[in-house]
Amino acid sequence: MSWADAQPALASGAVDGQENPMSIFTAAKLHTVGQKHLTMWGYIADPLVFVVNKQVWESWTPADRELVRQAAIEAGQEQIAIARKGLIEPGQPLLKDIAAMGVQITHLSPAERDAFVKATRPVYDKWKNQIGADLVNQAEKAIAARKK
Repeated sequence: MSWADAQPALASGAVDGQENPMSIFTAAKLHTVGQKHLTMWGYIADPLVFVVNKQVWESWTPADRELVRQAAIEAGQEQIAIARKGLIEPGQPLLKDIAAMGVQITHLSPAERDAFVKATRPVYDKWKNQIGADLVNQAEKAIAARKK
């Protein structure tokens, strides 16, 4: 759903929830369109996926490919920093700001988060079939490594 459609849908109650980084929650002022409850469920910062058409990629020199690859890595690192701003500092000032807007913030317990993980497991299986097990397995390994 586009943002142009999402905000009226949230405000009218046609859509009652959304999932976004906290920086989007505040930038889009989602507290003003009925989003008065927020659940922190401990997922990683939203990754950016950079995609280049295979034929275009192969038309570039190895040096150009490496430049693009490094630029994508740097952009991803910057996006992670932006997504985590106010959440990793002591006292999580961004969450305090959101709570001050009248939003109730819920932090899942480990057991509640595990139940969420189990309930969403079929999504992994679906995507393994659609985009390939290797890519999904790599993503899962990367996520597990970040938790250590």
